[in-house]
Amino acid sequence: MMEIFQTIWTILTTQNETLVKLLYFPLALIETLVNMLLFTTILSIQSTRKSKIIYVLVLGSIAFICRSFIPDPYGTFLNIINIILLSKFILKTTWIKSFLAEFIAIASTSILELFMLQFYSTILKIPYESVMTIPIYRGLFTLSIYFCIFLIYKIVHYFKFHISLEKMTKKSKVLFMINALLGIVAMGIQFYLLAFYSDKMPVGITIISIVSLLGYFFISIYNILNTTKLATTSQSLEEAQLHNKTLVLLHDSMRGFKHDFHNIVQGIGGYIDTNDMKGLKRYYSQLLKDCNRVNNLTALNPAIINNPPIYSVMADKYHKADKIGIQINLGIFIDLNELEKHVKILQFTRILGILLDNAIEAASECEEKVIHVSFRKEETRHRYVMVIENTYLNKDINLDRIFEKDFSTKSKKTNNGFGLWEVRQILKKNNNLNLYTTKNDEYFIQQFEIYY
Repeated sequence: MMEIFQTIWTILTTQNETLVKLLYFPLALIETLVNMLLFTTILSIQSTRKSKIIYVLVLGSIAFICRSFIPDPYGTFLNIINIILLSKFILKTTWIKSFLAEFIAIASTSILELFMLQFYSTILKIPYESVMTIPIYRGLFTLSIYFCIFLIYKIVHYFKFHISLEKMTKKSKVLFMINALLGIVAMGIQFYLLAFYSDKMPVGITIISIVSLLGYFFISIYNILNTTKLATTSQSLEEAQLHNKTLVLLHDSMRGFKHDFHNIVQGIGGYIDTNDMKGLKRYYSQLLKDCNRVNNLTALNPAIINNPPIYSVMADKYHKADKIGIQINLGIFIDLNELEKHVKILQFTRILGILLDNAIEAASECEEKVIHVSFRKEETRHRYVMVIENTYLNKDINLDRIFEKDFSTKSKKTNNGFGLWEVRQILKKNNNLNLYTTKNDEYFIQQFEIYY
């Protein structure tokens, strides 16, 4: 028995390239697991347990193959690409989070590897070559790194440290991805060089090199996140200003209604005393318009129109219409945030803005200036529907030509005839979007459909 233990100990404590390569597989699985726990926590990546198990097994296997059979640095760079792709397609996250996941994995593993290497070589007096080629040293060295990553994960989880990327602008996301990609490449090269020359470089130089490089990229990321936060705050401020404007109009309308309430009741009493039902109907119709205006102002609320870009467009067009005496009746019967799952919100707001501008322009020419806007969900047909109806003057308008570029019922000097053509271009790029245009004697109707 002692001879067996002695043989095993000899194998573990002497250089053995074959055994070290065999250790790669379980160590690769552990590395993949602890890194995944860390970056999914920091980035708030929500994935199923099955997806996480598949991710660990697939990436761990690929990492083992890359390290065992592909020479560095090619194996390392191939593994970097694999982490990004598998994070995207197995964990079902965004590209920006995939790049950042890779950044976190490389940064945490590489930094701890260099510090542990310095610890082993300086404190324990174990040369770099021995750490890399003797199985027991290699196993303890690697497991100590993964244990530190696991501790960092527990700390991050305990203090609930998360990075929010959902509200980043498109420009910020592009800059963030470029910065993360450059950071991955720069750190990969830097750590690769330091690993080979760590025994020849002073410890202080090594630490300064690592800290300065990481500091640069973390500050860059911090500045991008702050810029995004500032943009989000500016957008929220604009929405608050629009909402305040709506509240002022609502307050003035309610004050006017309350002030005139006695006179309104007396007017109704006058028609009743004379039994003038036709006059009472006309009076009621006029009163109903004022009541509808108050109701619509109440509906123009961020809590009801709960998608910020859609609210901004709706509030802007509502106040534009109100200034020229157009009555907009709103009907919101869905959670507008659901639309973002099935249509790009930028495209939707562009279409909404164009259709409302056209409706306002057409209604402004009429004696009865009315626009009806409604949002609803038709579950049986698997679609969301937005309907915009407006009064219009030109009953002979050609529905077949209105989507042609530069076609307009107005003078060419007004620069019309482009909006609906632009809408048609957006529709051509999306198979699940449709615009159905009709008219009747009273209303011009645009029905925009989003299928899911």
